[in-house]
Amino acid sequence: MAKQKQAVFRFYAELNDFLPGPLRQRDQVYHFWGNPAVKDAIEALGVPHPEVDLILVNQRSVDFAYRLQDGDRVAVYPVFELLDIQTVTRLRPEPLRRVKFILDCNLGKLARKLRMFGFDCLYQNNYQDEEIVQIALKERRIILTRDVGLLKNRAVTHGYWVRSTRPPAQVKEVLQKFDLFRRIQPFSRCLECNGMIKPVDKRDVEEALPQRVRQTFNTFYQCKRCKKIYWQGSHHERMLKTIKELTGGNV
Repeated sequence: MAKQKQAVFRFYAELNDFLPGPLRQRDQVYHFWGNPAVKDAIEALGVPHPEVDLILVNQRSVDFAYRLQDGDRVAVYPVFELLDIQTVTRLRPEPLRRVKFILDCNLGKLARKLRMFGFDCLYQNNYQDEEIVQIALKERRIILTRDVGLLKNRAVTHGYWVRSTRPPAQVKEVLQKFDLFRRIQPFSRCLECNGMIKPVDKRDVEEALPQRVRQTFNTFYQCKRCKKIYWQGSHHERMLKTIKELTGGNV
């Protein structure tokens, strides 16, 4: 009868968010039969593969296809923002130069807030998981989700599990995770449909304006896609205050 094998895993930094409290920041033994791919073992232990950027087995860099051997010691690291790891095996395709997101059904408020900052965010509350994955692959978008299971889909290449449950904290978390503060372009996207907002002559939209707005304001913007009209009323001031609070007044 075949003998059960084992390997020792250690997860680093924020990858511990996916582990039960007693298993965080420490070695854990993984028991297995045969020689499973290290990617399968990592996900069996609870960590989705898009969150992983470097795997060292016995201090040697490997890719997701590496087959576990009895007695292996496996160190698993998250996405590196500051450390140069060009000389080791990268586990994902090259970074997406143009940051675009697609969000699952649990993150509607986050989608609106990211659009407020000017980021390209697809969101519908009836997206199915497979649909999200296919759109992300086709349009080279990063998946933002509260569902760890979605990130374990084998086809996913770029994704992130949003830790916070509160929209304001979620926005700050995403901005920090992807280092987006310098890319913020407030009020450049429609909050409703994600289309681009452009200045529009008051005469072209006057008939669609409420009388009070028509009498009070002269500067207007309109979404090129859904034709929603925007002006700098009290809602604009509230949104501007929110942006300043979340960015520390750096925008």
